[in-house]
Amino acid sequence: MNTVVKHRLFWPVAMLVVLLLSNLIFTPTFFNVEVRDGHLYGSLVDIVRFGAPLIMVALGMTLVIATGGIDLSVGSVVAICGALACWRISEQGDQNSVGGVLVAVALALGLALLLGAWNGFLVAVVGIQPIIATLILMVAGRGLAQLITDGQIITINSSPYKRIGGGYLWTVPVAILIALAVMALAVLLTRRTALGMLIESVGGNAEASRLAGIHSRRITLMAYIVAGLCAGIAGLMISSNVSSADGNNAGLWYELDAILAVVIGGTSLAGGRFSIAGTVVGALLIQTLTTTIYTTGIPPETTLLFKALVVTIVCLVQSPAFRAKVFQGRRRRPAAPPAGPTAATTEKVEVPA
Repeated sequence: MNTVVKHRLFWPVAMLVVLLLSNLIFTPTFFNVEVRDGHLYGSLVDIVRFGAPLIMVALGMTLVIATGGIDLSVGSVVAICGALACWRISEQGDQNSVGGVLVAVALALGLALLLGAWNGFLVAVVGIQPIIATLILMVAGRGLAQLITDGQIITINSSPYKRIGGGYLWTVPVAILIALAVMALAVLLTRRTALGMLIESVGGNAEASRLAGIHSRRITLMAYIVAGLCAGIAGLMISSNVSSADGNNAGLWYELDAILAVVIGGTSLAGGRFSIAGTVVGALLIQTLTTTIYTTGIPPETTLLFKALVVTIVCLVQSPAFRAKVFQGRRRRPAAPPAGPTAATTEKVEVPA
């Protein structure tokens, strides 16, 4: 049992279960999953479906953080890719043309790769600190998204594009299938090949890795490119689910939720070892928390405060040092025996008056 408690995923999973069970108090049918019109319906399905974009962004963020970096621009990349895809579809005559939708998706993902490569170039080649390099695109990217949409919300009516974020395949939401496919590919590449070990090596000590013959710059560049691609896919999911693109609000603060999901999952911000499974659990925990807030009817003006409070509790409970102080306490050392003979071995001596 002690080994299970010490596992890095125990506390995130435990808090996720607690959040899920707490919803039964307000919604007794929370765990019900049924098939309607050939589609899976239920609160659990919605949590995974709406959490799929965050999972995508968090997966890319995991690789970046594992190399010792950070990417603050993923939210802007989400907005840019969604805006470009919706703009391209709105400009074509037949919005239901599968070929036209594929072209729009390809353009959006191609731009996501370029934006990720730009971040990687600034960090790995130019040598700018990651937080500054990605902050540039975070600010400029939001402006670029609004430039594409001309400051308006672009609304489209495209059934093929709608399937990306709101469609179903084999009764399962397509967004979930895409997230599962990317997760499987990430695990395959990082845990079944030497790529994961190389990423951890670069994150642990980039200079030592370079001296050992590892191309640290290439690994870092690759991580930012993957992060950009994952953010681009998330942008397609979000915009297709609502059939519109909002350059101002799409993906807003997604970078913070992604970083939080990675940290909750057990990946250190200092770089090095990372956990794909932990990141997925962290993303689902954040999405479950958001769903719980709406389910319990917490006032909108206190939503962010409540979310911050719960996340703080999760991080504290996950900390071994905090648990040692609060739950176990410091072990008291046995008192040292008094100097000289003890009372048990000393005879009582009477002094005459």
